[in-house]
Amino acid sequence: MADTSIIEAYKLTHINYAFVDVKNNRAFLHNEKTDTINFKNLTGLKLKNPSLKILISVGGWTWSKGFSDAVLTDTSRKAFAESAVAIMAKYDLDGVDIDWEYPGMKGDSNVYRPEDKEHYTLMFKELRAALDTLQQTTGKRYLLTTAVGGFSNFLHHTEMDKAQQYLDYVNLMTYDYGWRTASHHTNLYNASKDSMANSADKAVAAFMSAGVPVSKLVMGIAFYGRGLIVEGDTKRGIDGKITSRAHVGGYSYIKDSLLTQKNYRSYWDKKAKAPYIFNATDKEFITYDDERSVKYKCKYVLRHKLAGVMFWEYVDDPKGYLLAVIGERLGN
Repeated sequence: MADTSIIEAYKLTHINYAFVDVKNNRAFLHNEKTDTINFKNLTGLKLKNPSLKILISVGGWTWSKGFSDAVLTDTSRKAFAESAVAIMAKYDLDGVDIDWEYPGMKGDSNVYRPEDKEHYTLMFKELRAALDTLQQTTGKRYLLTTAVGGFSNFLHHTEMDKAQQYLDYVNLMTYDYGWRTASHHTNLYNASKDSMANSADKAVAAFMSAGVPVSKLVMGIAFYGRGLIVEGDTKRGIDGKITSRAHVGGYSYIKDSLLTQKNYRSYWDKKAKAPYIFNATDKEFITYDDERSVKYKCKYVLRHKLAGVMFWEYVDDPKGYLLAVIGERLGN
């Protein structure tokens, strides 16, 4: 059960409740009793912030396995859309977010098809229609958003120029980069010699070129760190060969428990606008967002007139270090 008492609602504009599964071609709550309590507590946050919007987020890395089947036909798409909107309506929420990871790609051993490309667009068309139908009854406009891979290959398997017309926001998951060698996982700019390397700036440019208005793009910030064990004679770990992964945790833990230890030395990449840590004794490389990198991302959002920022996930920074910076820079 989610502890909503820790949430500083007045600093937020939207909360995505993650995740709702896709099962038997329908949006599905695995533990409706707990979810019901969570929804009640989340909507209760509107007493602190009446403009706060609560959305259900369908899918995620693990629960994207059923999307391709669910949106395969006109009939199944309509039924899926109605099932998602029905959950949202039952709990008096404000919208639906789709986190399909990823259309036309394997993801976490998902079923996938070439046809996902067109069906992805048609899914949003059906969802928008179902939300608009509900609006006719309630008089309330509902949000439709999506989380997307912050890399160019995502665009090869979707029609974002068509899909975006049904969407209020496109949330760029500009994190979990850098799996080829030890490198940044949530960098603003590309500082690598690798032409395949990703960055938030590169993702923004790619989605704009694909036809998504910049005013709908939301940049992702990582509230968690990623740890990698590297090999070889490396002084800082950066670009080292990865031998295994290491659990790190969220930013509050990194700041309060790791950076206070002498073996963990912090560095700043001027080109990437990203911090990292290297423990030379254990050969542990840690990549993450901190207050400084978040300031640069917020500055970027304002300069390029993006819709805002989002982050994964709230619980990873319970001290609120990064949220405080976002509030200061973006005015929430």
